[in-house]
Amino acid sequence: MKKRIYELLNRGEDDTLDYKQSITSAAKIAKTMAAFANHKGGVLLVGVKDNRKVSGVKSDEEYYMLDLAARFYCKPEVTLDIKQHTIEGKEILECIVLPGAEKPYYAKDENGKWWAYVRVKDNTLLASKIVLDVLKRNASSQGTLINYSSKEKALLEYLSENDRITLKEYKHMINISTRRATKIIVNMISAGLVRSHTTEKTEYYTLV
Repeated sequence: MKKRIYELLNRGEDDTLDYKQSITSAAKIAKTMAAFANHKGGVLLVGVKDNRKVSGVKSDEEYYMLDLAARFYCKPEVTLDIKQHTIEGKEILECIVLPGAEKPYYAKDENGKWWAYVRVKDNTLLASKIVLDVLKRNASSQGTLINYSSKEKALLEYLSENDRITLKEYKHMINISTRRATKIIVNMISAGLVRSHTTEKTEYYTLV
């Protein structure tokens, strides 16, 4: 068991691993939980600094905050598996967030508003409308029917010759509304033809 924890400490933060020295806000930790649930799950190591040094936790208090975040600050409720470990004489919590079966998952902020998040490398980012629509589509039993009109062909042809495109660039290129461009891109992502890339600045799309 300890070997696996040391492997997580040596690995560094990524799209399925996050270190938290402490849990000071259920709303803040809920963002990471929702992002993991919307992804393929993940592990929160609580009592570990960003530099991978073990600081330890007050386990009862931290456990309560994790449970509170999963139950009342995530919608739907996020499923957790929390394990306690003694590493270097200090207690840490391994909080395993299972992949969500009812995507998309939302987290409630300090103002009571609900937002969906995604995990990109070691960052938790706000999900765009397109990513949200893709999560909803993939979670439903509804299939994706692609209508290969000139609009879809234009997107694929552009991406075959260029590295990336944004929603704004695409809608201007073929002169359609944001709503229509969004629907086409969601369809193409759901069909596995196009991949979305979420960043802190803007979202862009590439061929798979």
